[in-house]
Amino acid sequence: MVDDPTRDDDVQSGSESVGAERDLPSREILELDHVYEALGHSRRRYLCYTLLERAEWSLTDLATKIAAWENGVPEHAVTGLQRERVYVALYHTHVPKLADDDVVTLDESTETIVAAENATQVLAALEGMGTTLDSNQETHARGEMDNDKQR
Repeated sequence: MVDDPTRDDDVQSGSESVGAERDLPSREILELDHVYEALGHSRRRYLCYTLLERAEWSLTDLATKIAAWENGVPEHAVTGLQRERVYVALYHTHVPKLADDDVVTLDESTETIVAAENATQVLAALEGMGTTLDSNQETHARGEMDNDKQR
C-alpha cells in the first residue's frame, strides 16, 4: 500500500472538526514523550500530583505520603519498612527518571526535589486528564485523605 499524503490530511482535518480536542491539553503538550514517561507509573503520577500542591518536597516526606496512599493508611501510621521500600524506589528509579526528563531536580545533599523545566507541561497534562483516572491518588496527594481518616 502506498502512502497518500492527501488522504492523511483529509483524515486529520476530519478529526479536528469533531471538537473532541477542546477538552484535551494542547497538541504541544501531548506530543512530548517525557509527559507520557512521567505519568506512566503510579508512583511518578503521585509525585506529580504532589507537585501540583507544592513545588518542593523532601524524599522522606514523599516516601511517607506515597507509602500511606499505597497501604491505605494515614501518614502517621506508615511503618519504617513501608516508607523505606517507597524511598528506595523513588531514589533509585522514579526521581532519576523524572530528573532525566527535566520534570524535577534532585538536590542530593538535602534529598529534596523541586519542580524543573518540564514540570509545567507534565502537570498541565495531568490536570487535563482530570481526576477520573486516579481520583483517590489525587485526593490523597493533595492531603485530603489523611484529614478524613483522622476524624
